Amino acid sequence: MSRTARSRTRLRLGLTATALLTAAALVPAPAHAEDVADYTITVDPAAEGARIDDTMYGVFFEDINRAADGGLYAELVQNRSFEYSTADNGSYMPLTSWSVTGTAEVVNDSGRLNERNRNYLSLGAGSSVTNAGYNTGVRVEKGKRYDFSVWARAASGTTLTVSLKDAAGTLATTRQVAVEGGWAQYEATFTAARTSNRGRLTVAATDAAALDMVSLFPRDTYKNQPNGLRKDLAEKIAALKPGFVRFPGGCLVNTGSMEDYSEASGWQRKRSYQWKDTIGPVEERATNANFWGYNQSYGLGYYEYFRFAEDIGAMPLPVVPALVTGCGQNRATDDEALLKRHIQDTLDLIEFANGPATSTWGKVRAQMGHPKPFHLTHIGVGNEENLPREFFARFERFRAAIKAEYPDITVISNSGPDDSGTTFDTAWQLNREGRVDMVDEHYYNSPQWFLQNNDRYDSYDRGGPKVFLGEYASQGNAWKNGLAEAAFMTGLERNADIVKLASYAPLLANEDYVQWSPDMIWFNNHASWGSANYEVQKLFMTNVGDRVVPSRASTTPDVSGPITGSVGLSTWATSAAYDDVRVTSADGSTLLSDDFSGDASRWTHSGGGSWSVRDGQYVQTDEAAENTLVTAGDPAWHDYDLHVRATKKSGKEGFLVAFGVKDTGNHYWWNLGGWNNTQSAVEQSVDGGKSTLISRAGSIETGRAYDIDITVRGRQVTLYLDGEEWGSFTDDKPAEPFRQVVTEDERTGDLIVKVVNAQPAEARTAIDLGGARVGSSARVTTLAADADAVNTETDTPVSPVTSTFRGVADEFTYTFPAHSVTFLRIARR
Repeated sequence: MSRTARSRTRLRLGLTATALLTAAALVPAPAHAEDVADYTITVDPAAEGARIDDTMYGVFFEDINRAADGGLYAELVQNRSFEYSTADNGSYMPLTSWSVTGTAEVVNDSGRLNERNRNYLSLGAGSSVTNAGYNTGVRVEKGKRYDFSVWARAASGTTLTVSLKDAAGTLATTRQVAVEGGWAQYEATFTAARTSNRGRLTVAATDAAALDMVSLFPRDTYKNQPNGLRKDLAEKIAALKPGFVRFPGGCLVNTGSMEDYSEASGWQRKRSYQWKDTIGPVEERATNANFWGYNQSYGLGYYEYFRFAEDIGAMPLPVVPALVTGCGQNRATDDEALLKRHIQDTLDLIEFANGPATSTWGKVRAQMGHPKPFHLTHIGVGNEENLPREFFARFERFRAAIKAEYPDITVISNSGPDDSGTTFDTAWQLNREGRVDMVDEHYYNSPQWFLQNNDRYDSYDRGGPKVFLGEYASQGNAWKNGLAEAAFMTGLERNADIVKLASYAPLLANEDYVQWSPDMIWFNNHASWGSANYEVQKLFMTNVGDRVVPSRASTTPDVSGPITGSVGLSTWATSAAYDDVRVTSADGSTLLSDDFSGDASRWTHSGGGSWSVRDGQYVQTDEAAENTLVTAGDPAWHDYDLHVRATKKSGKEGFLVAFGVKDTGNHYWWNLGGWNNTQSAVEQSVDGGKSTLISRAGSIETGRAYDIDITVRGRQVTLYLDGEEWGSFTDDKPAEPFRQVVTEDERTGDLIVKVVNAQPAEARTAIDLGGARVGSSARVTTLAADADAVNTETDTPVSPVTSTFRGVADEFTYTFPAHSVTFLRIARR
């Protein structure tokens, strides 16, 4: 997942937008006689559709939003080894999340526990330290058992008193541990006397002692695994019945330094994610700066990922770095020795997963408690690289080495961070020419884009690489987002011969530590809940079917007119000056002319930033502001020419010139020098969610004046930069709110009719099963809610409702509710 490339598309969970998704969705259900349906679905049960693999849908885990420490990893103590650092987060220090009574000092010297665990706590006689846990504190539940452990040493005998309390008093009987001699692990067990979300763990020493790896684990982990997973989160993931688990990222994979930990490198903390750092005894694993701005302990490491995949019956799918950074860093290493080591590390990973217990790395796996292989069949190399040629050259080296030793392993490439554009096209060309097995696509777009692109994979080359849709989501957790994703998923299933794997992303978010939204499952230290998007994923993932039964449906009338709206100017982390703004209608009349020789009274400031007229230019000076939109004109304007002269003063990016502006959440803009001044694109915003319509690589020079011209005719737009045509597009693809697919469950013989009605009107539908012999009833599962509904900890308006429909026949009528996803399971006779 790319933080930089997608910074403009992030939405916080609490944001709301209009309930209607598209112009098409505004069309009311037409008035018909009672026996006339609004839509038709025709099924051809004798035709052969694509087979659907058991691994079609899976989950993608990345340590973002505190998904690991403080999340899926069940450890209750934060910063348990005193390794937090300003390298992880500017506000961190070694005692972050700890409070001291008496004297205590974090020490980094030769007396440390081991070379990877650098810091330890020197606790004075009669002193204590208290840990605050995550969110509001340490969560304990009445009657449940909790296992405490600590690594400690003391020159002379000392007693550690360990207690669990909250503001109301004791949560469990206090324990005492006698410590004497060199480093050793000491343990105790608590049984909670009452439930609390605000507990604190305190360790007090009668005499001086050194402490490290202070841990408190619930005994009741998922599947009762040691060093295990938080049960409620793991159970929600398992309930999806995923076919695969992709891990560990994401931007974690290919960001940071590729170098080794060493004294010479200052035991660097911004190191890329490397699997060997994450295995073995937890007290000997590294800690590292997390790309998303916090510390990661690697307590949840590769062994635990493989074990979790096995526990939930899913295929493990690890992703390794290809020595080309992504996520806005865009660097490729030319260190041949380093490249060879990483290739060997990848071969070692496959041996760790699949090798016999007598092999070098299979023995390590066996010593960790799993002598049998994990049956790895797929591996990804790289993630969202924006340098496709540099990436592919290195990818080929990895693939050749893997295939030489493990010819049956599927090696997965990728196509960059977006659904289209220069990087995407180049990457796909290289992947096709290189006869790659599978290509990992990622994209995060507006609900409208997902409604418009149900047919995305219809035209993909059936003889080319298969697709792994490794990350996708519409930009929000409201029900309208789930509806749009569901509509898109019917297209994924229809093209199951091309799209072999698909996973929504991100998977998890701690509500108090959010770097990215939307997310599938939300949680705090005591509760978890599935988003509307989760309910969609669960419905599809637990009702996949084994083959597609070809079908077709009628469509919704397209009522879109010409692109209409006013014009706008904006910046993103940049100071820029604009001048000579002219808007001319198609007949040559002037709609707006402003050379800023006077004031800026024609412009409405609706975003952030600091705008003022200076020396005959309209200037935005705040380099930190991320959307500074000002608008002028009439929202009813259409068929016009827009001219702007723009000059970048300073900052990270370039210009944003808007057209077709209805309001701050609904417009188009030409983003010149976006994504840290690496590319330009036209983005469409619908209800605040953005999609890229056209893009290409390029940057904007500071201090140079650019002439920008945009011609809008109907729904056709042509863009000119300094008098040269830069690109054009036609935004005339309908956002169809009524989508369907039919699959067959070969085990039961059931036909599964899956229908998405994303509009605010019921869809009365005539269904023709093409002569299939079926029973008279169907088991129905329905998700339906207000378009803006959002699931929370205390309220889940988007929840499945099951029922029975008893009017099934070869031809029958069913009315699908407004804003709904409905699955009809129809038994064959």
